[in-house]
Amino acid sequence: MAEARRHPSLFEPGTLLFGAGLALLGAIIGMELLTRVGITPNSSIIAAVIAIAVGRVPLALTRRFRSTARQNLLQTVISAATFGGANAVLLPAGMVWLFGRPDLVPVMILGAVLGSLLDIALLYRLFGSRIFPAEGLWPSGIATAECLRAGDEGGRRATLLITGGVAGALGRLAGIPTDIVGVCWIGNQVALLMFGLGLLARGYAPQVLGLDLAAIHAPHGIMLGAGAVALWQMGRAIRGQQGPQTAPPAAGPRAGLSTFAKGYSGFAAAAALVAVLGGLLTGMGIAGVLAFALFAAAAALISELLCGVAAMHSGWFPAFATSLIFLLLGMLLGFPPLALVLLAGFASATGPAFADMGYDLKAGWILRGHGEDPDYERQGRLAQRGAEVFGLLVAAGLVLLTYASYFEADLFPPYDRVAVATIAAGHNPDLARQLAVWALPGAVLQFLGGPSRQMGVLFATGLLVVNPIAGWTALAALLVRRLVSWRTGDRYDSPRYILAGGLIAGSALTSFFSGVASGMFSRRVP
Repeated sequence: MAEARRHPSLFEPGTLLFGAGLALLGAIIGMELLTRVGITPNSSIIAAVIAIAVGRVPLALTRRFRSTARQNLLQTVISAATFGGANAVLLPAGMVWLFGRPDLVPVMILGAVLGSLLDIALLYRLFGSRIFPAEGLWPSGIATAECLRAGDEGGRRATLLITGGVAGALGRLAGIPTDIVGVCWIGNQVALLMFGLGLLARGYAPQVLGLDLAAIHAPHGIMLGAGAVALWQMGRAIRGQQGPQTAPPAAGPRAGLSTFAKGYSGFAAAAALVAVLGGLLTGMGIAGVLAFALFAAAAALISELLCGVAAMHSGWFPAFATSLIFLLLGMLLGFPPLALVLLAGFASATGPAFADMGYDLKAGWILRGHGEDPDYERQGRLAQRGAEVFGLLVAAGLVLLTYASYFEADLFPPYDRVAVATIAAGHNPDLARQLAVWALPGAVLQFLGGPSRQMGVLFATGLLVVNPIAGWTALAALLVRRLVSWRTGDRYDSPRYILAGGLIAGSALTSFFSGVASGMFSRRVP
């Protein structure tokens, strides 16, 4: 009888020290680029390259890092620290500071960390379920896995990956979003077609129709309608009315409606704590705080699910946009300004950790053999969950120590200014009507596409991004994929998938280094 495999742990002494260094690096990368350039890069590829390079150093201490399982844990740590530190913790803290309440920044950081930890716990239970299947696309996860496998195996796989990486880097330098090409060669074709059409509609509506879609809240309304139908579809899937379970039961905990009930309760408790510590009890009373906690919990849970669905299908997750949607709804419900800023911060903290962990678990699932050994897969997911938590907590600690230096230098994530300006502008009398009008087509589109294509959610995701060049790139990449698949088929692990992973990796690395250079030489404008 073969001996059962044992998955390595991040908390082995040498691995933990290396992981802590990568977590600090990831947090710094995320905070610097989000505040100076306005983006947060996919640092998983950075960690993959570092881990592969360290594993090739001919020393006994570094030989252990030739293991793709350990490399997967290390890329999980840096990825969690990058998105967790920047998007999930620093961004909510900046909103409170800009609102004029720097005394509440530690409270907001506490709420953001609690929300992100709940994100991690929920996706651990949901990954491999019907709504977030392990076989799902998760393009960035595939790219990371292909990078690590190429480093481990070499040969033709490495050649294809390097070719794709060079093409991705050159395309990015030429202004072509080559990561979109890679995503479109991996993801669901119908979903990505809708994503591309959304990008084009948002980009060309002012010239063609004379309309600024954001000004009339069309993207937000369409996402509201599509999101409502998507949640209904998720509920049906969980009750077992659609599709088979896609992961072996032994690979991880089975997700049911009780998972969402527990998650909602956790978010409500965290939101109530933020409300009480933030002083809302004085102005709103117990009933008001309870209403705030229940609404904030719904916002957090729905935001993370929509981000997860978008990330799984397209590699993009609209965390800022979903936060803005619930901020607008909170304004319609009449929450006072302080409650609104705490709501916006709490909602924006959920989603990034959830979606990012999906990429990491997808990479691990591929590297561990696509779930063929359920016990080993379960061990790996547990180890990755620990790595996610570790990376997040290290990043949160760094944010707590350094946030004042960023904010005093007037360095804020761009969305912070948008959220605070929206609150300051006050209630728009036409807001409810605009959201309701645009919610209807979003709901219809999502219903027609069904849960597997997510047409409404992905179209709305495209509408929330101003990047028409990415739209044209998506359509061209999908056309090339269609032509090639007629001859070679569309199976996983074809050369096209490996090239796609290289395109995403090359684009991510080039974006990272150009962002670092831009941040180093940027000057604050008075």
